Amino acid sequence: MRNQLRLLAVLITVSFSATIATAQDAAPLVADKEFVYVCRDAGAGAYEAFPDVCRLKDGRLMAIFYAGYGHVALPNEALPKGGRAAACYSSDEGRTWTPAETIVDTDDDDRDPSIVQLSDGRLMCSFFSLRKKADGGYRGLGSYVSESSDAGKTWSAPRLISTYYCSAPIRELKNGNLALGLYLEEGGDAWGAVTISTDKGATWSRPYDIPNGGLRLDAETDVIELKDGTLYAAQRTEKESMRFSKSTDGGKTWSVSEPMGFPGHCPYLHRTPDGIVLIAHRIPNTSLHYSLDDCATWSQNVPVDSVGGAYPSMVNLNDGSILIVYYEEGEGSSIRARKFKATANGIEWLTW
Repeated sequence: MRNQLRLLAVLITVSFSATIATAQDAAPLVADKEFVYVCRDAGAGAYEAFPDVCRLKDGRLMAIFYAGYGHVALPNEALPKGGRAAACYSSDEGRTWTPAETIVDTDDDDRDPSIVQLSDGRLMCSFFSLRKKADGGYRGLGSYVSESSDAGKTWSAPRLISTYYCSAPIRELKNGNLALGLYLEEGGDAWGAVTISTDKGATWSRPYDIPNGGLRLDAETDVIELKDGTLYAAQRTEKESMRFSKSTDGGKTWSVSEPMGFPGHCPYLHRTPDGIVLIAHRIPNTSLHYSLDDCATWSQNVPVDSVGGAYPSMVNLNDGSILIVYYEEGEGSSIRARKFKATANGIEWLTW
């Protein structure tokens, strides 16, 4: 977990015109009208990071993210409960967002929140927490889930589901099971894992570890279900190519991780209505790749933004485009959003 929490202090300001980025031709951007701010200050110290976004059944978009005073925000005099999970909502497909409201705020540093609305209407927020130690350091507490049955008006008390850590949303599978990508660092080694719920989130399996092939993986892990029912897990590495693994038994056993062919941190997998699979990530800066063959092969890198925070997430918009939400690292870290269209010809960036 140490490397996952390392501060990436990069903030570069750029201004480019809109472009179409294909697998062969991808130009960096971003002018002011090509992105919007989801949140610049949630009232916890003006450091917003690690966002996720989903569409609610009432049609609104919900963006959830970490709010604190820094990359790690342990409780202090100014922020007695430490970092928290906050959310903003959009009723106009991501163009404007409500002021931030608090979703989860325990006595620990609650971080890397993700959000999903299940087919039964429940919202599930997953996150992990850090607890301040007497010596001023911290220790990880594991992954928690908080639920809402009233569209986010009220939330259940957080419930520990794993001693591993999470940084991706819960995925609802075709058979109704839930899958959550996990990771752990222990004894100089690090690897990814997946936990499965077969009862709509009431209970969760032990972590099903993904064999790392002897390579230390700083393994923030996300999962997507392929068209044939196979589960595909993407895993972070520090400098080498990101890795992938597959499971054909619902996530209980996994193939030894293999290189994807490009580096990346904090992978996020997303399928468009047309069946194109996208993977967004940090490194270099904020980037994405797309696959036209269900994750068998990937395009070349498509730059999203030159800011270096990333931890991106995506949601389909009603006009067929996709909204990508990510964060800009810096002293005043904020949450940004851009929109684009994904086709077999590449990525077309759209202005607001």
